[in-house]
Amino acid sequence: MKPLKFVNKDKGQFTATLRKNVNDYFVQKGISTKGNFWMLIKSAVMLSAYFAPFVLILTLPLYSWVIFPLSVLMGIGMAGIGMSVMHDAVHGSFSQKGWLNKLFGTTMYFIGGNTFAWKAQHNILHHTYTNIDGFDEDIEPKGSMRFSKQTPLKKIHRFQHIYVFFLYCFLTLSRIVSEFFRIVKYNKLGITKTMGTTLTKEMIRMAITKAAYLFIVIGFPMMFSGFSWWLILLGFLVMNAVAGLFMSTVFQLAHVVEETKQPLPNSEGVIDNEWTVHELETTANFSRKSRVLGWMIGGLNYQIEHHLFPNICHIHYRAISPIVEKTAKEFGLRYNINRTFFGAVGSHVRLLRALGR
Repeated sequence: MKPLKFVNKDKGQFTATLRKNVNDYFVQKGISTKGNFWMLIKSAVMLSAYFAPFVLILTLPLYSWVIFPLSVLMGIGMAGIGMSVMHDAVHGSFSQKGWLNKLFGTTMYFIGGNTFAWKAQHNILHHTYTNIDGFDEDIEPKGSMRFSKQTPLKKIHRFQHIYVFFLYCFLTLSRIVSEFFRIVKYNKLGITKTMGTTLTKEMIRMAITKAAYLFIVIGFPMMFSGFSWWLILLGFLVMNAVAGLFMSTVFQLAHVVEETKQPLPNSEGVIDNEWTVHELETTANFSRKSRVLGWMIGGLNYQIEHHLFPNICHIHYRAISPIVEKTAKEFGLRYNINRTFFGAVGSHVRLLRALGR
């Protein structure tokens, strides 16, 4: 893959001013840009929401129907780990201590994922080339879904805004298999070498960790709980459906909405924009006033701040958001935002409907 270039000297002053304004906030407050004690508490809560129901399933004699609410709770914990723990850790913003970032980054394995594949797809491709067709895998066509204006239109896309949330339920399940194919692709693109590893090493690690995940999450209940095998499999599907729906929806509300752009490079591989401005124009916030939602989804309702400053822990996004918005407006730049969660969902659905027609 030939890297794209972001060029627009006229907008370069925005980048310098924004970074200074945000840095000044942390200097004046005398605080670190990374996580703090409360980040550890939050991580403990999310991990407990995932593991506590699992321990109950393994150790207590329970009625058959109880496996479903416990599976739902595990799904919420699973999404919480993905959005509030692993996400910051793999970005290196969880803690000032590198070993803590690596430690909490391994929670990705607890939910059936792979840190190398996530870094390549999310940290490198998505964060660098946000909403650029052919580079950002988050807007690539997925089965019967069309997220980009550049994707060929098919008849089935006409109804994608209706069935989309059902398909979102399969995110975590599909990644169990799809990540094997992804790392082969990343190896061909040269990302494997860039990240200082090899395809063989990552394939072996992925096979071992995913096998261990399935053996523990499915095998242990079959061996140690009183539930029948089919109930355990149903519970596993429910857990993944809840997590997949939650995470897919949150991530898509940041980029695949009416307010965001999907620019294309010219024939020379140049995006006529400053990278910082590009991130501002291809990303949207939502529901900034909801502290509860923001806490649950790892501050990802402040996706603009996250994309501009992925090295800053999400616990600070609420505070720096007004700074980013004010600076953008001073330079005449649009700050994309949907006031509510359901307002963002509505925008997402309307865009999908338009892309389907």
